[in-house]
Amino acid sequence: MRWTGQTLETASADPGLFAMPGLVRSVRTPEFQGVTFHEVMAKSIVNRVPDASSMPFHWAINPYRGCSHACVYCFARKTHDYLGFDSGADFDQQVVVKVNAAEVARKDLARRSWGHELVALGTNTDPYQRAEGRYGLMPGIITALAESGTPMSVLTKGTLLRRDLPLLADAAQHVPVDLSSSIAVFDDELQKAIEPGTPSTAARLATVRAAADLGFRVTVFVMPIMPWLTDSPEQLEEGVRRIAEAGASEVMYGALHLRQGAKEWFLAWLDREHPELAEGYRRFYGSSSYAPKGYRAQLAARMEPLLGRHGLRGAPDLDQPEVRRAARRRAEEATAPGPQLTLF
Repeated sequence: MRWTGQTLETASADPGLFAMPGLVRSVRTPEFQGVTFHEVMAKSIVNRVPDASSMPFHWAINPYRGCSHACVYCFARKTHDYLGFDSGADFDQQVVVKVNAAEVARKDLARRSWGHELVALGTNTDPYQRAEGRYGLMPGIITALAESGTPMSVLTKGTLLRRDLPLLADAAQHVPVDLSSSIAVFDDELQKAIEPGTPSTAARLATVRAAADLGFRVTVFVMPIMPWLTDSPEQLEEGVRRIAEAGASEVMYGALHLRQGAKEWFLAWLDREHPELAEGYRRFYGSSSYAPKGYRAQLAARMEPLLGRHGLRGAPDLDQPEVRRAARRRAEEATAPGPQLTLF
């Protein structure tokens, strides 16, 4: 189907896509060149986070899968494999949209068993990626959470968050609302190369300021900090200074993770754009998803005093191998059978 003006083209889907649960249609529009949206009807959207996760929350909503922000390092790339897509270009260009997200959220949150625990938005792919401007799913989700008495947190690179700040401020009168912005690259040229679909750093800092002016205590995720690309003393100083000037209250920081899916895509980008760093990255990440422990300790030793000088609270990234191992142990202990009683 094609129309002039607000042109909509129904994309021809790969036959395998028709096995995607709830698929309604696949569409392309001129304002999203190269991106196909696969519109699905979800059965449930408030999802349990595995007990073995190192995350400090137990529930999440992800209205989209895949992300046109196209961050080369994105940890969520591997999840696209489960849909029959690849974790490289498909993750950036094949975006799944849960078009009934608000309706299903209301249903999930109305269950008698719902415990009104915090629900995190933006844990896998960005809820304020550019597709949100077309589909407008977040206002309905925010309203459903607030009306059900459910606390929420939002993490985004997107400036479209500003559209919903009045709604979030109203929700905060009824339930706790935590807002976080992800801003990791303060060099405009590098930011455009490694996060090509994201708003500029300046625009994201302006969004932090707008939220702070409404009374929100905004956290900025300075993640990932990339060895030899964004970790010089001058780069860290500039970033923390600009974050403080934008009115943020806290910084969460952490070194780059390179999990399967993201690792291959990132290293291929590095070979093209910064071949002089390829050997060092393969030494750091060759057998691990995480930067070496010594590097992470050194990074913390530089960041903490820097944050203190600028009046910001700081916290290291929780998703570390040591934290993940501890979380797995707790989960295993919680599910282990109790002592057996033997009767003689």
